[in-house]
Amino acid sequence: MNTGKPRLLVVEDEAKVALFIRKGLETQSFAVTVAADGREAKRLIGTEHFDLVILDVNLPVVSGLEVAQYIRARNVNLPILMLTALDSITDKLMGFEAGADDYLAKPFDFLELVARVRALLRRTDPCEDPQPTLRLADLELDLGQKVARRAGRTIDLTAREFALLDYLMRNQGRVVSRVDIAERVWDIGFDTGTNVIDVYVNYLRNKIDKNAPVKLIHTVIGFGYVLKEK
Repeated sequence: MNTGKPRLLVVEDEAKVALFIRKGLETQSFAVTVAADGREAKRLIGTEHFDLVILDVNLPVVSGLEVAQYIRARNVNLPILMLTALDSITDKLMGFEAGADDYLAKPFDFLELVARVRALLRRTDPCEDPQPTLRLADLELDLGQKVARRAGRTIDLTAREFALLDYLMRNQGRVVSRVDIAERVWDIGFDTGTNVIDVYVNYLRNKIDKNAPVKLIHTVIGFGYVLKEK
């Protein structure tokens, strides 16, 4: 039965933590289902509708990273909030690369968890965005359908690539640094020892600019990147 409440799946193998999260979220008007391991999570995701998944990384049977990859293979738009004791930059990047939209380390403040959940749900609600389609030259980003097109051709993007292109398009004509991108797209502090941002910009270039006569993604040496027409 549809209660009208956002439906959340909490994937957590620690029973006390799962109960705490479920009871707390239910007091905030969410409908919550709990899965105790990755295999059960995959079964539920394959058979039921959810508006958001709160996902631990260290799960029995099937890891949280594998569950995130399974979700992304089925649904590019379903928000994933990773909730885990692993909070190093490397751990966060692994989570984001598997498909996570946000990352909250244990122990956590429950009100922060609720705030992150509401923010992710707003992000996926097209009614919340006053500009449903972003455009530059022949490139357009449909925020409602989560689709990118160039010269009318649909471009297949991962959730993280889409988020990066969204940020660049909202800041078109302005140089954005790697620090800006790390904080706004990955929600992490920038680690000078990682080249993950450069890697993702190159992913976008290969999909957006490779076969186009006009290049839109430009490197500004020593500063960062800018999306613009030459």
